[in-house]
Parts: sequence; structure tokens; C-alpha cells
Amino acid sequence: MRRFTIKDVAERAQVSLKTVSRVINNEAGVQASTRDRVQVAIAELDYQPDPSARSLRSAQSYAIGLMYDNPNPYYVIAVQNGVLSVCRENGYGLQIHPCDSSSPNLARELIAIAQHARLAGVVLAPPMSERNELVKELVDHGISLVRIVSAAADPQDGSACVFVDDRDAAYEITEHLIQLGHSRIGFLWGGKSHGSSWERHKGYEDALRDYGIAYDDALVIEGDYSFDDGFRGARRLLALADRPTAVFGSNDEIAAGVLAAARSSGMNVPYDLSIAGFEDSPFSKQSWPALTTARQATEEIARHAAQRLLQELRENAPKPTSSNEGFSPELVVRGSTAPPRPKA
Repeated sequence: MRRFTIKDVAERAQVSLKTVSRVINNEAGVQASTRDRVQVAIAELDYQPDPSARSLRSAQSYAIGLMYDNPNPYYVIAVQNGVLSVCRENGYGLQIHPCDSSSPNLARELIAIAQHARLAGVVLAPPMSERNELVKELVDHGISLVRIVSAAADPQDGSACVFVDDRDAAYEITEHLIQLGHSRIGFLWGGKSHGSSWERHKGYEDALRDYGIAYDDALVIEGDYSFDDGFRGARRLLALADRPTAVFGSNDEIAAGVLAAARSSGMNVPYDLSIAGFEDSPFSKQSWPALTTARQATEEIARHAAQRLLQELRENAPKPTSSNEGFSPELVVRGSTAPPRPKA
């Protein structure tokens, strides 16, 4: 099938190649009627600008990068889809780079990737986005970036970001379990290199304190954002002499591991053990019972990060003056939580 070119668009709209280019790049100074005519021609021909060719024809790059390190495939796919949708809408290419955030040469590696690929900018996902010294080094090397971070409020640290209030959502989940009647509530950490893990733990801790429930170190297990760590952590909690009646996993994969551990022990969820997760991954609705969780709009969060990056990259565009944008995950109550069984 023939691939239409910018020349075909110009001929269809009866304008010059330069005018089509200015419309594609969202440049000012094009009459509204002319812009509309070009956009109609682009839609009719289903024209897709070639980012690499555009970059070669000008000093400006038309590709951005997405850098991440996260063991949760549902999170990664959602972030990729969000950033990619913005790139497609704006004629940009996307280069996806999974990274090892523990690498001692991480800054050098990210700088080399950005420079070698001639990236216009980078969307930086957790946990790299939450390492201030890394962010500073990238910026010092002239790399434009927008971060996705976990924070209860706008960090206001001079670096553009989209922030997610994990703490408040974790508080809501813990409060929900307390109001059902649970006082022995286990907590399974995600990876401690992620700011979201600390924020979710803080929300859990704050809710216990506000309801007068003593914090018990035996009920808090370290791990990573994975099914396997959820399973292992749950087995440790369920082996306690005074085991918890509810477990809060720091994401849905961890919660799914808890559900598997409970089932393997012959427990009835939610009556023998209530389970809550976080993020509202697809399988949180498909498990049995479906998981109580916090709905996090990961794809939309990533879209906003990419939009903010392109806004900052546009030539001659005024730099954004608004504060960084924040998102608050929402409690979703499903069948995996219920009041504890009365003690005999």
C-alpha cells in the first residue's frame, strides 16, 4: 500500500510544503482556514510524518525517549501507551529504554542514549525520576525532561514533573480496612528504590496512628513490586502466631501473590483474610474475588508527562508557568475485603 508523503498533502491542500510543515509542527502564523485545509488533507490521506526524516531536514529532533525500571509489566505497558499516544498525535517518534536503576554508571548511560539517538527530550519514570542527583546531571548535560514522581504535593524543586499522591490513596485503603473492623493489618512493601513504596507505607502508617492502632514491625514485610514477593511475604505473615486478618499489598501484583498464598493455605478470601492492592491493574478485576485497590490512571499520567515535555520543547513557545500537575488514585472497593470473622 502506497505511503503518502508531505508533498501529497501539500498538493491535496493546495499549499506549499513549508506551510504543511508549519501546520505539522504547530507553528504560529498560519491562517485558521489554511490550517484546517491542511489538517483535512492529512486526515484524508492518513499521512504519518516520519520523525527521523524530519530530524534530518532540520536541527530539531522529532523523537523523545521513555526511560524506566519497573518489574510490573502492567505499569510499564500503561506508561508506554500513554506516552506513545501523545507522540503519534504530534508526529514524534518514541524510543523506549528499560534501564537498570542500580547501575553505578546510570547517568552516563542515559546521557549517551539521549545524545546518540538525538532525542529531543525524555520522559523519566520512577525510580530514576526520583533521584535528584541523576536528574541534575541530565539537565546539566542539556537534556530536556519531565518526570513522573510519587509525592503528596507538588515538589516545586524547579524540575517539571507529574506527581501522584500515593500517600493519600494508601491512607484510604488502610482506613477502609480499619473501618471494616480490622486492627491486625499486614503491609507488603514494593521496592524501596521507588518513592511510591515509601509514600504508600507512610499512608498506611498514618492511618494506623490516626485510628489509635499500634504499629507492629512483625506485620510489615520488605519486598519488591512482584507476584513472587507478594506470595513469599504473605506466607511469612500467615505463619505468625497472631496473624493479620487483612493484608495491604503495595501493588496489585503483590496482592495477587497474597491471594495465591491464602488460597494455597485453604483460606477463604475475604472472610478469613481481606486483601487490598494498589494501581487497579487489569487482573485486579479478573481475579476471584476481584481485588479492592486504588485506581491509578497510569496511562493518563504518562500522557500528561509527554504533553508537558512537548510543550516545553516547542520552538518559540513560552515556557509553562503553571505548577506541576498532580493525580490522586481513588479507592475501589471490590470483593476481596470484608469484616473479619468474629473470634470464637
